[in-house]
Amino acid sequence: MSTAAQSRREVLVVGPLEILPDDNIAVADGRTLMLSIREFRLLTELARRADRIMGREELFRLVWGRDMRSGDRSVDVYVRKLRVKLELALPEWRFIHTHFGFGYRLSAER
Repeated sequence: MSTAAQSRREVLVVGPLEILPDDNIAVADGRTLMLSIREFRLLTELARRADRIMGREELFRLVWGRDMRSGDRSVDVYVRKLRVKLELALPEWRFIHTHFGFGYRLSAER
C-alpha cells in the first residue's frame, strides 16, 4: 500500500482506545480487543461521533443496516457486551455513557 493511501486510512482515537475501521481492529492501550463484528461496528459508529449522544434507533440503522423493530433490545445487549470488554481491557476508564431517554455517548473518562 502506498504512503498516500496509508495516510488516508481512517483512525479513530478516543482516549487510550484506537479504532482502525479499514482493518476491523480496535486497540486498547496497545492490546488488540477481541470483538464480534457487531461490537466492532457499534464501537466504530460511536467513535465516529464521539462525545455526541446517539439514539438507539440511529445506532441500529448504522450497525444493522435496517430500521429497528419495536421492542428490539439488540443495541442495549451489544452496548452491555462492549462495555464489559472495554472495562476489562481498561478498568480505569469509562467509555460508553447512557443518557436515559436519549441514547448512548462514547467519551473516554476516568
